[in-house]
Amino acid sequence: MTGSVGSTAAGEKPDGAEVPAEATTSGSWLALFAAWLIALGSTLGALFVGEVMGQVPCNLCWHQRAFMFPLAVILAIAAFRGDTSIWRYAFPIAVIGGLIAGFHGLIYLGVMPEAIEPCGQGPSCASADMTVLSGLPLPLLSFAAFALIATFLLLSRRPYRP
Repeated sequence: MTGSVGSTAAGEKPDGAEVPAEATTSGSWLALFAAWLIALGSTLGALFVGEVMGQVPCNLCWHQRAFMFPLAVILAIAAFRGDTSIWRYAFPIAVIGGLIAGFHGLIYLGVMPEAIEPCGQGPSCASADMTVLSGLPLPLLSFAAFALIATFLLLSRRPYRP
């Protein structure tokens, strides 16, 4: 490809590698797009709960945000470029965020002993303020979001073959 820096022809990656036409309409792209929608919804939801509803995030919520917010950005870029290879970089972020959310969920459910709870200062992880939409706990919603994102990223690894 010849042309200016930053411009690419349709079906071509910036490094010159061809992107198969079916990659942008296949199940792998749709899985990547679904992962982005979940990350975007989770990010906007976290911002709404914190900024509009006024719930102060606990320490573990901040850690989960540190893993969710970048996913919304990098998955958006990858989805709109048709770059399904992003799963290699986004999957570990989703897994680590999911582990933190799973740990947070265990604290919320009371499974973790009091001695190892990291939320001693600030808002309580077990309070009723940690629920939305008729009692859905935020830590478990976060875990579900990370798990779905990781699942969709695994599905996006290869082009869909009917």
